[in-house]
Parts: sequence; C-alpha cells; structure tokens
Amino acid sequence: MSASSAFPAIETIMRTAPVIPVLVIEDIAHALPLAEALVEGGLKVLEVTLRTPCALEAIKVMKQVPGAIVGAGTVLNPAQLQAAIDAGSEFIVSPGLTPKLGEAAVQAGIPFLPGTANAADIMLGMDLGLSRFKFFPAEASGGTSALKAIAAPFGDARFCPTGGITLATAPNYLSLEAVLCVGGSWMLPKSAFDGSKVDTAAILSAAQAAAALQA
Repeated sequence: MSASSAFPAIETIMRTAPVIPVLVIEDIAHALPLAEALVEGGLKVLEVTLRTPCALEAIKVMKQVPGAIVGAGTVLNPAQLQAAIDAGSEFIVSPGLTPKLGEAAVQAGIPFLPGTANAADIMLGMDLGLSRFKFFPAEASGGTSALKAIAAPFGDARFCPTGGITLATAPNYLSLEAVLCVGGSWMLPKSAFDGSKVDTAAILSAAQAAAALQA
C-alpha cells in the first residue's frame, strides 16, 4: 500500500461534516470526553492544533473514539508534520503554505489542507499538485466576498474557510460553490470547561447544531 492510499482523500474528509472543529487542548483530561461529545454530535473530523504541549498526546487519545477522524492543525514545518504523522494524524492543516512544508506533505502522502489567503498561495499549492485549501484567516481576510473573488480564477479549487466564523455566519460560507466545509471553535465555549471537567452536554448540543448546517 502506498503512503497516499493509507489515508482517506482530503476531499472525503472535507465532505464528512459541514464543520471541522478546531481544538486547542490545554488539558489532556479534556481530550477524550471532548472527542466523544463532538463525534456523537455529528462532527467526526477533529483538528487538534499543535499550539499546546499536550497536542500530540491528545491526537493519540482522540483516535481511540470510534468514528473520529483526527488530524493536526497549526503545522508549520516538516518536523512538526512528521511528529503529527508519528502521533497518528490522519490529515494535516497549516495556517499558510511554504514550498518545504508542501513538498514534505505531498511526499508523505497524507491529506493536506494548507492555509491560503491570496491568489499566490493558491498558485503555489497548485504547483505542488494541491487543489483543496484552508482560507485563513477568513473573516480578517475579507470574508465571503474576498473568498469569492479569490476563488473565481481557480475553478478546480475548493476551500475550508476558518477564522472568526460562527454558527450564524457559517451558512454564508457554506452557500458558496467553492466551499466544502468550514472550520471553527464556536462550539467549544470556555464556559464548557471547568478545570479538568468538560460540560459534554453543552458540547454535544453545539456540535449537533453545527452538524445540521448544510454544505
């Protein structure tokens, strides 16, 4: 089996649910109950950002949840890419795109969603054979009007806008032809976390509302 065939295609991952939760895990005790609530609520694709010391361990823990598709976000370089793969990541998300990171991801054969915010980023990705991108930071980069303008010259490109999106604004993005899903963390309010405890009922409810959105 080749490296690429060992992973589901990024297109399949993006179409699994309308929203990919972007998770910053501060306490490893949160990882399992959080993943269980999100998956039960219909959000099976989980992006664990490499912003905290326990992120790689959280990926390993969350992969124990049946149905979960767990990947690493905020991957900045080939070393982090390899660490994420070694931890069991099933896909990789980055805030931007560099030739070194892009080439390493392509060589690894892992589904890769690189961050783009302009036409040059998209062209760099296409030079590497990529056509599925994260539009980031979505709201700060001009929102839906900016994405429509940027996507227009690239008919084959599809996007997962992330950054500043809420339950109220997500449908505006999901209505765009070029958008397959959105990323966000609105279903993870700080009020749902109390020490090592997670209000799984609140997370479950928010996940169900997000999963009900239509891409």
